[in-house]
Amino acid sequence: MIPRPLFDSDLEGFRDTVRKFLEKEAVPFHAEWEKQGQVDRQLWNKAGEMGFLCPTAPEAYGGLGCDFRYSAVVIEEIARSGCSGIGWPLHSDIVMPYILHYGSEQLKQKYIPKLISGEMVGAIAMTEPGAGSDLQGVKTTAIKKGDHYLLNGSKTFITNGQHADIVIVVAKTNPQEGAKGISLFIVETAWEGFQKGTNLDKVGMKAQDTSELFFQDIKVPAENILGGEGMGFVALMQELPQERLLVGLTAVAASETALQWTVDYVKERKAFGKPIANFQNTRFKLAEMQADITAGRCFIDRCLELHLSKKLDVPTAAMLKQWSTDLQCRVMDECVQLFGGYGYMWEYPIARAWADSRVQKIYAGTNEIMKEIVARSML
Repeated sequence: MIPRPLFDSDLEGFRDTVRKFLEKEAVPFHAEWEKQGQVDRQLWNKAGEMGFLCPTAPEAYGGLGCDFRYSAVVIEEIARSGCSGIGWPLHSDIVMPYILHYGSEQLKQKYIPKLISGEMVGAIAMTEPGAGSDLQGVKTTAIKKGDHYLLNGSKTFITNGQHADIVIVVAKTNPQEGAKGISLFIVETAWEGFQKGTNLDKVGMKAQDTSELFFQDIKVPAENILGGEGMGFVALMQELPQERLLVGLTAVAASETALQWTVDYVKERKAFGKPIANFQNTRFKLAEMQADITAGRCFIDRCLELHLSKKLDVPTAAMLKQWSTDLQCRVMDECVQLFGGYGYMWEYPIARAWADSRVQKIYAGTNEIMKEIVARSML
């Protein structure tokens, strides 16, 4: 592996702590969590005690005040562990930053400490049954009624949906205004009118609680708006580069892990009286994947460097998301092929990783939308 100058000894020590925690507290139980459709809620509390949740949160709210490299370590180690049911990155690096960057001081004091400790789990609700990557097509409404907004609508494919205690909801406060009519709200799942649907049965990421959410005349206090009325679309666009960097970090780390599993397997598995690693096709496939993943590692670390200096722009993040997830799916497919029939067996981690990878090209904006973003920046 090429050197990674961004990660010093302190960060590698943190990485070792995260890795050991996952090996003890998550890996042995993940198969059972896949059957139950969600990880144990206690895992969130244990992670909070260890400082793994919201590591970039300021010390003023009980956080560590670290830079995004610490989040990157957590994201990569979750990917390497194969524990795709763990929804910490969305909670820590998507939900918390919206509150930090756009919430009032009152909202920050109320919610961020509980996200850090794991007392509360966060989710974000953008996607609707009829509106995926097209956020302007959102139908959920939040209409002002005196000192509160009346929230009505539904969302689907919501990560952390079953465990969530608070949800950042994308809603139309002025349905006639298009993008300018979109606002963001912090909504507590315990409020009257909030209903969680059944846990969705997915092709992959089976231990990740992914749900439909329903809102019926929920009274959302006016102070729970983020960034002001009509500022939702602007906030979403500003935060999406970090979300897409998160996806890219997962893609490259998962690809590296899958390749290592495959290298180990082909050295042991025999066909026609010799290890399949001895066949030229196997060796060439491994070499091709190694080159592609190395290129991906360079790309992701450069984007991480840009993000740390607040220079990761929307088109670059879109390129990263599209390219890295295409890479991930290609690598998983090649690795399954080298495993042969065993690669299609759910008991083998490569089968799970293959199934988990496919959604990466869909969420955080489909890869087709990513190409459109890049093309618009060129023309």
